[in-house]
Amino acid sequence: MKIQALRGFKDWLPDDFRNYHYLCEVARKILDLYGFEEVKIPILEKTELFIRSIGETTDIVQKETYTFLDRNKESVTLRPEATAGICRMIIEKGVYAKQKPIRFFTIGPMFRHERPQKGRLREFYQVSAEYFGEINPFVEAELISLCLHILKTPEKDFGNYFYPLKLEINSLGCRGCRPGYREYLISALEKRKEKLCKTCQERLQKNPLRILDCKEEVCKETVSHLKTIDNFWCQACREHFSELTRRINSLGIDFIHNPYLVRGLDYYVRTIFEIKAQGLGAQDTVCAGGRYDYLVEELGGPSLPGIGFAIGVERWGLVVFGEERTVAAVNPLVFIAPLNDEANTHALRLSHELRLKGIKTIVSFEQKSLKAKLRSADKLKVKYVLILGEDELSQNRVCVKDMETGKQDLFPLDDVSSLIEKITSELGKE
Repeated sequence: MKIQALRGFKDWLPDDFRNYHYLCEVARKILDLYGFEEVKIPILEKTELFIRSIGETTDIVQKETYTFLDRNKESVTLRPEATAGICRMIIEKGVYAKQKPIRFFTIGPMFRHERPQKGRLREFYQVSAEYFGEINPFVEAELISLCLHILKTPEKDFGNYFYPLKLEINSLGCRGCRPGYREYLISALEKRKEKLCKTCQERLQKNPLRILDCKEEVCKETVSHLKTIDNFWCQACREHFSELTRRINSLGIDFIHNPYLVRGLDYYVRTIFEIKAQGLGAQDTVCAGGRYDYLVEELGGPSLPGIGFAIGVERWGLVVFGEERTVAAVNPLVFIAPLNDEANTHALRLSHELRLKGIKTIVSFEQKSLKAKLRSADKLKVKYVLILGEDELSQNRVCVKDMETGKQDLFPLDDVSSLIEKITSELGKE
């Protein structure tokens, strides 16, 4: 019986890696422009971290985390997101005492036991960025601009995306005004409870705001008749949101105010946002983020407001590359074709010296004919083939064949420098 990969866990082939590395390097370059520094946090954390940060009543903690007891009988969890881990790190390492504001980002895998579908895996990769310090509408607008800057940069290389992007924003209010909306939702939805899906019926008392984001049509219809959260904003939240929209407008950024937009994590306050890919399907959120004023403090640190976002790399890849488009592979510049054991010895040395000079080189040590080896070189789209056969070795030379022009030249085996000079001159033209 063949062993297959776990459901929701994907094998990555070379094309997948090329796309992934391209997107990650785009993100790194743009984040650096905004002063963000890369950090790394553990994949495995104490379960308590996510219960305290994400919230015990959230779907993520209740249904989606990979949680188990390790050999010391301690409950540990594969990270479902990065914000909590970064907060834990800046508290544990005392980073907040050394620099403010703090601008950190990390790139890596997250794990959630969700139903796999297009754009949603159980092991998925995120670019996660976090800002800690004084938060105001200028900081929030800059962060949203940063997200769009990252996501739209590949258009320069690949042209129009397969799925256009749109920005949605909302405010969840503050600790003063949000409880009033929560009470209203529970009261109003209790009267319509039988019209909600089973999951939302379970959410009603514990996490009613999540009902606003349910994808089930029965729930969408039910909440469409309710008051939205902007009707419950206090004056400070109303003024804050108005100022934020002015700042976003000043940057020429198009957006939609979606009053039904919520996030699945308990720590968000006030500003939240999502960047969605139109036409991608049910899982269309490519980037999501928001503000968390109290998370660091609730995890045992100082009062240090934060705001951040995460970009789903796989979904971003679908937007940029679709199902088939990939980043072009870097073809080898040199292919060495030795035709006997003695030639293999020279090929091993030649390839070593070429690679030390930064020249991508492939050697065919297989016992094949020259014709077969040239076919292999042609498939790899190499520039030069170095042929080492009996005739070449008898003259203590190597034959260099230009695969584009068909021209062949002989170079002394004892004088590799002249050969390398010719090839590196071509490398400089790339």
